[in-house]
Amino acid sequence: MEYFVDEKSVVRKIWGSSDTILIIFAGASAEFALNKSVDWLYFTGRLPADPIGRLFSTVSYARKIVFATLDEANKTIDIIRKIHGDVESGRGKLIPERAYRDVLYMLIYYSIQAYEMLETKMSLQQKEDVYDVFFRMGERMGISGLPVDFSEWLQDREKHLKEDLVVSGLTNDLFTQYQKHLGWFRYRLLLAVQRSIVPESLKSLLGFRDLFLKNYIFLLYKMLRKMKLSDPLKFALIPATYKVQVKELDRFYGIKIPERCPFHIFKQGRLGMGYPAK
Repeated sequence: MEYFVDEKSVVRKIWGSSDTILIIFAGASAEFALNKSVDWLYFTGRLPADPIGRLFSTVSYARKIVFATLDEANKTIDIIRKIHGDVESGRGKLIPERAYRDVLYMLIYYSIQAYEMLETKMSLQQKEDVYDVFFRMGERMGISGLPVDFSEWLQDREKHLKEDLVVSGLTNDLFTQYQKHLGWFRYRLLLAVQRSIVPESLKSLLGFRDLFLKNYIFLLYKMLRKMKLSDPLKFALIPATYKVQVKELDRFYGIKIPERCPFHIFKQGRLGMGYPAK
């Protein structure tokens, strides 16, 4: 049986752990807010209404692909393509190709960052493996002009960070929604993680000051993991409502995909402005 991702690939380890997945989406949630196409995420109204629920929906799709056979993974990617096509028809315009590429690049970057923060430094071959998985996802999605390998991707990633990210009213509103749904304490923890893993250019755009104790925070967490005492801290990051979903992230099997795309199912939503991020 042929799998989309080799059973020994580091990608399976990354996307089979709640620890690394939560770090990935902490970083991605910051970068999402700066994306020039963030209005597409607001179009359905679902993201600002339930940003944490959208996180788990997105995880379900990604894990369904990572742990599936080649045929099953391709079918899931094709479903995502169709859903996005329906959204485009509903809005009467095309989702910019850069929006797809930006999301793909986020998943690549934060997958590597999360693993290196919580596990160990990756070899170049492991980074190539991560890139190859998402490259094949992108190709199946119909994204053109993707870099051929990890080295070329690094160059394109830097170009993207300089040209495709901007602070907008929706940036501020999205951070406001994060605080609203997480509460003050969890929101501060989210900001601490984001400051620790986002690129320097994002820190500048978001007004993040460097976190002096960031290395010690992850070192402490790694020590707690070895002692099997990390769950209380992990669950402190997520409202109790989602405790079951967090536990499910540590399973390699029994993964269900959501009936709807996490962000782009057509339903007229608001594009309102918000308040400055705290």
